[in-house]
Amino acid sequence: MDQLAALLDGPRAHGAFLLRSILDPPWSLRIQDEAPLSVVAQVRGESWITFDGCEPVRVEPGRVAIVRGPEPYTVADDPATEPQVVIHPGQRCTTLDGESVYQAMDLGVRTWGNDPGGGTVLLTGTYNLEGEVSRRLLDALPRLIVEPGGPLIGLMSAEIVKDEPGQEAVLDRLLDLLLIAVLRAHFAANEAPGWYRAMGDPIVGKAMRMLHNNPAHPWTVAALAAEVGVSRASLARRFTDLVGEPPMAFLTDWRLALAADLLREPDATIGSVARKVGYSSPFALSAAFKRVRGVSPQQHRAGAVT
Repeated sequence: MDQLAALLDGPRAHGAFLLRSILDPPWSLRIQDEAPLSVVAQVRGESWITFDGCEPVRVEPGRVAIVRGPEPYTVADDPATEPQVVIHPGQRCTTLDGESVYQAMDLGVRTWGNDPGGGTVLLTGTYNLEGEVSRRLLDALPRLIVEPGGPLIGLMSAEIVKDEPGQEAVLDRLLDLLLIAVLRAHFAANEAPGWYRAMGDPIVGKAMRMLHNNPAHPWTVAALAAEVGVSRASLARRFTDLVGEPPMAFLTDWRLALAADLLREPDATIGSVARKVGYSSPFALSAAFKRVRGVSPQQHRAGAVT
């Protein structure tokens, strides 16, 4: 597993909210669903995405916007068009006065809008993210990314209106593929995070994948260096230069992020989580968790539940 795979391992679509919107100007949607991550593909027409207090960003046909929440934003045919519909948490759709518009704007299978022949067609997918692994990686993304979507937009457009056996799984995977394609395009054209650049390094990338795939192993810098075929000093220097932190600090952060997510599972014990992420005892995990995160595993679990 690499960092981009880890990014998707939390937000990987499972019955994700997916919707085709067909709209005729003037239209404006106020999005305040608090979704951590949304994908908006422009099939036809154009849209403008505006975060409060920021300049509007144009989304042309064939392009995809990745929106990192939970801050509200507006999607409209024109930045000057006042919002007409509000999208609330749980994808509840109302007028500005709170009146439901879902049935009035229902246009069929996963399709919604104000005119079945409208000039604008959008495909929207919303991920519901929970977990430290997802959060720590999503924090590296800007609030808005707009990149070409390629042929995946056409494929998703054709599949989203089908109601066939297994269709939910098909759409989930298409949404994941579209997200990966857009993130790859963005990182190729812009200053990528250190962890992403490091993945392409033949030495550090291999070391990162080994730490990700087997966090429970009793890793040392020397053991990791032997596995990738370089000296301990060389690996430590190269890893720190590319990733921004030493190998063991990176491993600790990864182990504790995994532990934080595993502790959310109802049947997990601190002992079982400790073994899975490479700590010799519940006490060792608790001490590391408290030192780095400022709370005990029990306090973290209680906070996640509430």
